[in-house]
Amino acid sequence: MHSILLVDDEPEILAAWRLILEGAGYEVGCASNGAEAVARIASRVPDLIVTDWMMPIMDGAELCCRLRAMPQLADVPILVHTAVPPPDSEANNWNACLRKPVGAELFLTTVAQLCKRTH
Repeated sequence: MHSILLVDDEPEILAAWRLILEGAGYEVGCASNGAEAVARIASRVPDLIVTDWMMPIMDGAELCCRLRAMPQLADVPILVHTAVPPPDSEANNWNACLRKPVGAELFLTTVAQLCKRTH
């Protein structure tokens, strides 16, 4: 079973995607910002990280940069899930980007493709 860490400051989005992902057979953890995500990853590295871009405390840009700077996380795929697309100049810090709102089918297909990279 693949493990996914969802990072978003909107509790409704975390709850909805958690339900959908768990229903598809994934193990899901949640964090409400990048700092919380980094703390969770310290105890367990997920197979995939799905993060929002605009969040308080530590946004998606800083989270992606920090994750890519950690050797033990260099191969963990990152999916940016956001209403505001990040600048192309930072595209090397993540593997895929989906714009909100996104349908469950496309989201699950993208997650499955990214999880294949880790096993």
